[in-house]
Amino acid sequence: MAAAEGHFRDAISLFLRMRASAAPRSSVPASLPAALKSCAALGLSALGASLHALAIRSGAFADRFTANALLNLYCKLPDSYLHSTGVTSVGGTGSSAALESVQKVFDEMFERDVVPWNTLVLGCAEEGRHHEALGLVRKMLREGFRPDSFTLSSVLPIFAECADVKRGLEVHGFAVRNGFDSDVFVGSSLIDMYANCTRTDYSVKVFDNLPVRDPILWNSMLAGCAQNGSVEEALGIFRRMLHAGVRPVPVTFSSLIPVCGNLASLRFGKQLHASVIRGGFEDNVFISSSLIDMYCKCGEISIAHRIFDRMCLPDVVSWTAMIMGYALHGPAREALVLFERMELGNAKPNHITFLAVLTACSHAGLVDKGWKYFKSMSDHYGIVPTLEHCTALADILGRAGELDEAYNFISKMQIKPTANVWSTLLRACRVHKNTILAEEVAKKIMELQPRSIGSHVALSNMYSASGRWNEAAHLRKSMRKKGIIDALNVFSEQMAREGHVPNTEDVFQDIEEEQKAYVLCGHSEKLAIVFGIISTPAGTRIPVMKNLRVCIDCHTVTKFISKLADREIVVRDANRFHHFKDGNCSCRDFW
Repeated sequence: MAAAEGHFRDAISLFLRMRASAAPRSSVPASLPAALKSCAALGLSALGASLHALAIRSGAFADRFTANALLNLYCKLPDSYLHSTGVTSVGGTGSSAALESVQKVFDEMFERDVVPWNTLVLGCAEEGRHHEALGLVRKMLREGFRPDSFTLSSVLPIFAECADVKRGLEVHGFAVRNGFDSDVFVGSSLIDMYANCTRTDYSVKVFDNLPVRDPILWNSMLAGCAQNGSVEEALGIFRRMLHAGVRPVPVTFSSLIPVCGNLASLRFGKQLHASVIRGGFEDNVFISSSLIDMYCKCGEISIAHRIFDRMCLPDVVSWTAMIMGYALHGPAREALVLFERMELGNAKPNHITFLAVLTACSHAGLVDKGWKYFKSMSDHYGIVPTLEHCTALADILGRAGELDEAYNFISKMQIKPTANVWSTLLRACRVHKNTILAEEVAKKIMELQPRSIGSHVALSNMYSASGRWNEAAHLRKSMRKKGIIDALNVFSEQMAREGHVPNTEDVFQDIEEEQKAYVLCGHSEKLAIVFGIISTPAGTRIPVMKNLRVCIDCHTVTKFISKLADREIVVRDANRFHHFKDGNCSCRDFW
């Protein structure tokens, strides 16, 4: 009774007193499950191993409740099995050894119900042995054991991790057919699985069909929408949560605040900040870090700094968010001063912190400091530079005009340079008008990405700018052979990095969202504009005639392309002329 109520020490004490007294042998099977449960809760590995031996000697192991309690013990305390066998390893180390011990106890059980099956399935799933976990479920069914809500909530995370929505749907169907779809644990697992598979629309349907929604479910739904960038859905769920009388907790704000990291959502971000203050969560370091990051991304660097200054003990996330904020907003030297303060404090910089510092050096043209911080990563902090750090240093050198040094650095990188790293140098070559090196760099990019158009466009523009018209014409001819769609894909990737999401409102076919986005790529004005860019010299104005009203997505894309390609584009649609230049349109988005 004491163990059932969570009084584990009392339960152990009672069991040991009973063993020391003249209690009858028949009392052992009845008391062992509670004692084993208490050992697992208190971390008593050695005592748990002794109880296992007692269970075997007394015959209590034949009792399924005792055997189930042993499985639970070995799941939580793998060392217990090592104590009981007197060996130092069991078929592996760490969690792998723990699973082997659970498997051994499972195999030795005289009588099984669904509980030991679930324990073993969960153990395999958590160990990453997904194939074995699913195989156990199939074997469980063959042997006549019906999976329950615990079984389903153990296997659904497998499909979430590998983003296998098809098999997740099959489990969902099983849950519906067997009446588990209203179970809160199964519902929570389904919500997480669909969110990880980027199907938040399915997550919302599961959520709406649950008869009871506790705060954990509300916050799971919020986190799922937020991680997929479904801002409106996340905010809608939050409003429904408040209307239902569910009080926000710190994790609520940690999920929501990051989705407000753009100017369009700043107003709501400030409302969330006010809710944080009213809820008394101002001192929560995770929420403060999220607020700093949000305000920095929204351009409110002064507000971010005020929040940072009020923090008693900023953690590495807070420091990094503030340093990156200064790096991106211009006062790069402030970022470096902040980093030096961080080094003197308790927080230890991580790889993201150094990425922020190198970004600051790049924007301020600080080559020597860039090299200093790049080397200190491994020398002082034992952090191995990643591809992102190498790209950042190449950008520092390129921006500062140290093109040969940048080329040598990239060529000698321990990590194989990607096309993105070389593209950083190609942009620097264009800025500093080094066409000879640009040719060499473009060749490297073409070797890595033979179908890439971006390097062709950049090099063609450089040829045109330097009066090398024959080379420019030859390159444009080569680009046409590669196809217009490839060029459009390059622009699409660049636009996505700048936050563009295809607007599918004008696609009326009954097809999936991904297919709608693909349909938009084939709109005639987009193809005409890209063809104009790859067929004409740099700076040439692109005229396009269209006999229908330009759709919303094409209008947005043309604004992006006018900025990315540095071209003026004039589109005549059924209503008016649109003059696109530097990312803006003469219609001011009213047409």
